[in-house]
Amino acid sequence: MSKTPVTRRRALMGAAATLMTPSILRAQSTDAFPVDEESIGNEVSVNRNISAFRKQRWQDHFETLGVGCLLADINSRAVHYWSGDESTYRLFPSSVPLTEELTKRGYSKVVRKAKNPSWTPTASMRERDPTLPLRMDGGPGNPLGTRAMYLDWPAYLVHGTHDTRKIGRQSSSGCIGLYNQHVEDLYELVKVGTQVRLL
Repeated sequence: MSKTPVTRRRALMGAAATLMTPSILRAQSTDAFPVDEESIGNEVSVNRNISAFRKQRWQDHFETLGVGCLLADINSRAVHYWSGDESTYRLFPSSVPLTEELTKRGYSKVVRKAKNPSWTPTASMRERDPTLPLRMDGGPGNPLGTRAMYLDWPAYLVHGTHDTRKIGRQSSSGCIGLYNQHVEDLYELVKVGTQVRLL
């Protein structure tokens, strides 16, 4: 039996391990994740792990790269971005519209960008939910998150969200949502004029 001297360092490490044990056990338990989470849509839930997404080729969706291309794949709930010089490719998990009626598919382009955008619910949103405000300034409670890229279709955007539960689900009123950290990355890459396809 070897005798290891108890040093101050070992005593502190032991105390820290003892204090962390309940947190580690909670993180490993399934209770840390909602098991009986309500379905946001009728479709089967998708794997939210980004490695489950299939890499796309821009050539299958656009004739040229132009200043860049953005593909929102509604079925796989992923956003693909290619830079105009083809040096950058990004893939992000996204939220998609709640229903097919709210979904617009086809070609568009980015016409405007905004940091900490304000939000004005559309008339149809307010009809569905009369408790919505007329307008909301940018900030933590704003459903558009920290960045927004406006399409040439009125009221359609690619934007962030503070509610991370929405990503990978049918949860929007027509827009494509991203985690705030992802939309901030994408925002720096996307130029006004970037081609967009919602597939």
